[in-house]
Amino acid sequence: LARPATLRKQLRALIQAAQGRAIDVMFPMVAEVEEFIAAKALLQRELDRETKRGGLLPQTVRCGVMLEVPALALQLDKLLKRVDFVSIGSNDLMQFLYATDRGNAHVSKRYDILSPFALGFLKTVRERCDHYGIPVSVCGQAAGDPLEAMALVGLGFRRLSMPPPAIGPIKEMVRSMEAHAVAQFLGSLFGMPHASIRQRLRGFARDHGVKI
Repeated sequence: LARPATLRKQLRALIQAAQGRAIDVMFPMVAEVEEFIAAKALLQRELDRETKRGGLLPQTVRCGVMLEVPALALQLDKLLKRVDFVSIGSNDLMQFLYATDRGNAHVSKRYDILSPFALGFLKTVRERCDHYGIPVSVCGQAAGDPLEAMALVGLGFRRLSMPPPAIGPIKEMVRSMEAHAVAQFLGSLFGMPHASIRQRLRGFARDHGVKI
C-alpha cells in the first residue's frame, strides 16, 4: 500500500496471466482490517480496468490474507466478514507474537510454538474462522514438521502448506495418528504454565505410535 502503483501493476499482471481461470489473491503483512479493504479496492480497480478494455477476466477471484501480524488476530470478527480465506504464517506470527528475532541465535530458540499459549492462540484463530465459515490453513515451518503438524491437526487444522519434500513425512504422520486423541491430550495441557510442551508431545507420539 506504500506503493499503490506498483501493487496495481502486480495485480494487473496477475489478472491477465489468469487467462480466465479462477485465482486466489492473498495479501501479506496486513496489520489492520482497513489495509485489507484498501488492497481489495485496488484489486477491484484493476478488474474494472480489464473489463473496460475488453480483457478476459478471471472466472472467480477470492481475496484472503496471510495472518502473520498479531494485531490482525485481535480483529478477527471484523476481518472474517470480509475475507474469503485465511492462511496463518506461523514463522512470522510467532516471531512477532513473542517479539523475538529468528536471525538471532540467542533468542530465536527461546520461545516455542509448542507452548500452551501459542497453541491456544492458534486454536482460537481456527475456531473463529470456523465460526464464520472461512477456510483457514497454516504455512511455515510448523506445517512441514511432523511433530508440530501433529499438534496443528490436533487443534483442528485440516489445511497445511509445506514444501514438497515434507509431504511424504507429514502424510505418514497423519495416517498414523488419531486427531481426537491428540486433541484430548492437548486439552489437558493448555492450563500448564510451561514455555514448551514439546517433550510431552514427543512422548505422546511415541506411546501412541505416531510416526514423527
